[in-house]
Amino acid sequence: MLVDVLGFVGIVAFAASGALIGVRKRLDLFGVCVVGITTGIGGGIIRDVLLGIHPPTSLDQWPNLTVALVTSLIVFLAHPVMNRIWRGVLLLDAFGMGLFASTGATIALASGGSSLSACLIGATTAVAGGVIRDMLVNEVPLLLRRDLYAVPALLGSTVVAVVEGSGLPGDIGLVVGTVAATGLRVLALWRRWNLPIARRLPAADEL
Repeated sequence: MLVDVLGFVGIVAFAASGALIGVRKRLDLFGVCVVGITTGIGGGIIRDVLLGIHPPTSLDQWPNLTVALVTSLIVFLAHPVMNRIWRGVLLLDAFGMGLFASTGATIALASGGSSLSACLIGATTAVAGGVIRDMLVNEVPLLLRRDLYAVPALLGSTVVAVVEGSGLPGDIGLVVGTVAATGLRVLALWRRWNLPIARRLPAADEL
């Protein structure tokens, strides 16, 4: 099933981004694996909790956890050949975010959720893994920075809900939603688009 395949691809992308952050922070093998695994499956766990799926799929079945672990180990061993680590982290994170936004919304709809709940749960699924990753390595989460992050996730999950509501095959929503969310995130990184902050703030030394 396409949603399962994309789910595994999303886990790989997010786990790789988490593991790369762990390598960049000079964590040991265990630390890199912990950050990679929690980044890879964290969003899915939050999604399942919100949908009342107990225990969460990633904690009840071995494939998701295994995929995240193997990905983390590969990144730990192969990171010397990966150039531009930070850029790679951002691209992997964007791809994983798009995948989880669309698959999260699809699973929410399949579980009987409304279009609104699908949009919100899909976006939550997409951003949760990155938030957990950043908290583990003591970084301000991307979600709370000026970068466009939650907006692309909402776009991807909304596309899925709209396609589902229009009666088109669900696989179309999965693909288009993933492309839309990932594309907007990558475009925002490239063009340095961000949301505005409050004007006339005092200087940092005045706070």
